[in-house]
Amino acid sequence: MKLLVVGSVAFDAIETPFGKTDKILGGAATYIGITSSILGVKSGIVSVVGGDFPQEHLDMFTNRGVNIEGIEIVKEGKTFFWAGKYHNDLNTRDTLATEVNVLENFDPKIPNSMQDAEILVLGNLHPGVQLSVLEKMNNRPKLVILDTMNFWMNTAWDILMEMIAKTDVITINDEEARQLSGEYSLVKAAKKIHTMGPKYVIIKKGEHGALLFHDNNVFAIPALPLEDVFDPTGAGDTFAGGFAAYLAKKGKFDFETMKSALIVGSAMASFTVEKFGTERIEEVNESDMFSRLRQFKELTTFDVELQ
Repeated sequence: MKLLVVGSVAFDAIETPFGKTDKILGGAATYIGITSSILGVKSGIVSVVGGDFPQEHLDMFTNRGVNIEGIEIVKEGKTFFWAGKYHNDLNTRDTLATEVNVLENFDPKIPNSMQDAEILVLGNLHPGVQLSVLEKMNNRPKLVILDTMNFWMNTAWDILMEMIAKTDVITINDEEARQLSGEYSLVKAAKKIHTMGPKYVIIKKGEHGALLFHDNNVFAIPALPLEDVFDPTGAGDTFAGGFAAYLAKKGKFDFETMKSALIVGSAMASFTVEKFGTERIEEVNESDMFSRLRQFKELTTFDVELQ
């Protein structure tokens, strides 16, 4: 199945207790596109960058088989830029700079070559932009996966509700799930979010793993304990990329397949945090992925004697 990703291709500048970077490649669509290529899935990115965006990054996508016909280049503009500093626990961060630049007037254009995409991943953009993507597609994709955040809950509630109603899978963190639902219990939160439209609710809990909800079914996975954690930027997007790409590879959207996709997503995210930006995930190949999946299996498989 084809996977269409609509989201940011950007620059980040990151500081953590382990070091800092100048401007490096970032953006939700970037992480998702790279991750899908590792799983061998045909994907395409719809985004916008400025004239300052290096050709080498575009070549990287092309060399990985990622369709970049949908990446608009505004030659006189500048690419979206975010700078942040993480605290010692890496769970909290301060935004030092946000320069929206060309993303401010982003009007997604879906290339004909990706109009038949069966899976659509909508990165964390204004819900009005996300809605416009659905309206521009000739046919509704078989699966719509949505990422959003508390900023849009605070500033664009009504249009966000309209977008969520058209969503099959929503992926948010625990804080966002509580704000969206008004419920502290994540089980109650997921049930309430189900009533808004999504059939599947994924609640990400960072270093504590993730939860998948569907009807009355719940599946939980841990995060893989790692020796080296340098930079959590992009881990959630890599997670979404692994999740969506696995579903594209299998061509099934039932709960059991979603459970496996959740594990693949978590395994891929565990690579991203080991170095800054996209550096680590760009090194990963299929063999690395299978090796890490085996680690996950060993981590979560056990027998219990009840007698």
